[in-house]
Amino acid sequence: MTIKPDPSVRIPAELGNVHFVGIGGSGMSGIARLMLGDGHRVTGSDVRDSANIAALRELGAAVAIGHRAANLPDDTDTVVVTGALWQDNPEYQLALERGLPVLHRSQALAALIGGRRLVSVAGAHGKTTSTGMIVTGLLGVGADPNFVNGGVIADLGVSSASGRDELFVVEADESDGSFLLYDTSVALITNVDPDHLDHYGSREAFEQAFVDFADRARELVVISSDDPGATRVRDRLAHGAVVTFGAAADATVRVHSVETDGPVAFAIDYDGRTYRARLRVPGRHNAINAAGAFAVLVGLGHDPAAALAGIERFGGTGRRFELHGTVGGVSVYDDYAHHPTEVAAALEAARTVVGDGRIIAVHQPHTYSRTQAFATEFAEVLERFADETVVLDVYGAREDPVPGVTGELVSERFADASHVAFIADWQAAADHTARISRDGDFVITLGCGDVYRIVPQLLAALERERE
Repeated sequence: MTIKPDPSVRIPAELGNVHFVGIGGSGMSGIARLMLGDGHRVTGSDVRDSANIAALRELGAAVAIGHRAANLPDDTDTVVVTGALWQDNPEYQLALERGLPVLHRSQALAALIGGRRLVSVAGAHGKTTSTGMIVTGLLGVGADPNFVNGGVIADLGVSSASGRDELFVVEADESDGSFLLYDTSVALITNVDPDHLDHYGSREAFEQAFVDFADRARELVVISSDDPGATRVRDRLAHGAVVTFGAAADATVRVHSVETDGPVAFAIDYDGRTYRARLRVPGRHNAINAAGAFAVLVGLGHDPAAALAGIERFGGTGRRFELHGTVGGVSVYDDYAHHPTEVAAALEAARTVVGDGRIIAVHQPHTYSRTQAFATEFAEVLERFADETVVLDVYGAREDPVPGVTGELVSERFADASHVAFIADWQAAADHTARISRDGDFVITLGCGDVYRIVPQLLAALERERE
């Protein structure tokens, strides 16, 4: 069983020396970065080295690779854990034996936020991009917010930073209910597409969590006008200040005239005026994300034109349609998409910029429960939006294997089996992808597990194929 947030754990007034178990993830490393900036001694561990860990070491953190009880320093005051850990983790167990405060990462973030004015961005998809747009927009209008995002904001090169303002912007995680721990002032809900049902048990319980999250917002709720789940949540809200955004005719912030040929361009109708924008990132979904960010910024009191101009500067986030290299005219991208709706959005965005080339998707299903629940939907969107698909095996994350649930569960649902291959071995998958690719194609890896680690193999296979 994995570690769940425990709201009954008292957050210490002084965190002291902090040890992070699973420090390398975007969220955990972002929190660790801020704690280093606040003067805490930070130690930690993770299963493998990474760029995030290298950056933390440069800032003074001591990080061990591999999880062992010996990694936990004797003078540790507080331990921070991620929900991806199993309860038998030796560092976690030793912390419990010592009686140390063990905080879920959401509780550690709440301690950092303190009493500052908080913007929390929640939703099944689009959180990281929307958070990045809000931060970029705020910087563009001259603000200096504190923030913790779930991915690196490309133009800033970091996923978190301390600012001079009282405002704090965070990507709030709904996967385990931890977004309910925050004292939110402005809540942005990008969508409420059913997900994480292994935790919530039903769509109704999932949506109720968003109702609770929104109604607790002190000032304002910004919520999608288009997503069916979001509209059901909106209809149940008791909150007195709700702003909607999207393409719906009755949206408070209405998006229209969307042009998706390359970087997306669009118009926004708000408060009797029309504003036009062109982003640096592709995809219709990013026009909608920008509208949500715009609604937050104007809700915070910023001039609409200046807010939209700031959002236009947004250049993307790590692992969201991120180009890693081009070999012989074949471009290799990576994207975090791990739900059918996200996969469709990523591939639609790729289609707007691939030109005459084809899209070859390399899909790593994430978690056994999600794969089992959405195998048909994954197959449908992959077959519809990609020209060729390679399906890897399931990345289990926090779950034990489920008999019969492999990546083949997705590939066997394709109507035309000639355009899909289930290949569990990564080297064989990379070689196959290189063989079927041709100049002008986009290869895009899809998944929120460790599929990004196949990118070097893909690039090397493309090099060999073109020797």
